[in-house]
Amino acid sequence: MRFVIVTGMSGAGKSTALKMLEDMGYFCVDNLPIPLVPRFAEMLTVPDAEVNRAAVGIDIRSGQSLGMLEEKLKEIDDCGIRYEILFLDARDNVLVKRYKETRRQHPLGKDGQIDVGIAKEREQIAFLKIRADYILETSKMLTRELKIALEKIFVEGKDFKNLYVTVMSFGFKYGIPQDADLVFDVRFLPNPYYIDTLRELTGNDMEVQAYVLNNDRTRIFLEKLKDMVEFLLPNYILEGKTQLVIALGCTGGKHRSVTLANALYELIKEKDNYGVRLEHRDIQKDAITKAK
Repeated sequence: MRFVIVTGMSGAGKSTALKMLEDMGYFCVDNLPIPLVPRFAEMLTVPDAEVNRAAVGIDIRSGQSLGMLEEKLKEIDDCGIRYEILFLDARDNVLVKRYKETRRQHPLGKDGQIDVGIAKEREQIAFLKIRADYILETSKMLTRELKIALEKIFVEGKDFKNLYVTVMSFGFKYGIPQDADLVFDVRFLPNPYYIDTLRELTGNDMEVQAYVLNNDRTRIFLEKLKDMVEFLLPNYILEGKTQLVIALGCTGGKHRSVTLANALYELIKEKDNYGVRLEHRDIQKDAITKAK
């Protein structure tokens, strides 16, 4: 039996996550009244029960009864029933943008003040984030990336750490990414731009990758970067960080940074217990600029 409580910030993707879990074979109930949660959990423990994997969506829509949830979770604990809490979160500015795009009103937003509603919601559901077994930060997640993360946790049973890493390439001439936590300047590496046959290619092309990676400086840098990242990731988790953006920059964000970002992405992906995504922010900007 596997019982999952899906919760988190409004607009962070709870409804999407529940639909995905349903597609993965979970019996899903959204917005179940809080007093019924222990009873629902008991039903799952009945021998030979037809349902052995279930997920319940609980959020701020429960209103004042949300305050009862901590007590109800204690009841479940006292019965010895195991459950897991999945908490979906996103940055405030991302949540505001999503609300504006869908023209929805936040349930706690007085007079349409979305930011006020978000602040109130964070305060009211903070106890759930503290108790969460899994925290997924969806600010930068694509739908398919959320699905992959859920499959790892709830289908494949992987040991999933509460950290989602974005590896990003960028060009310094277009500015440093504002949301970057770690920034590495790789402009010291040989530049394929000055090789006529490589100039129009990108770090996604084998020829450019071979030129950049077949170099002692690159190999040493990658080894040192790998050691640093392997040390930092578990320590960031201990500190409570759930979202990390590692940005690698070269002049135009097309050759060296793309190659190194691809390599770092593969290194982190091999660990298989972190959520990780790859983004090449400026890979096409050079071509767009020239076309104008």
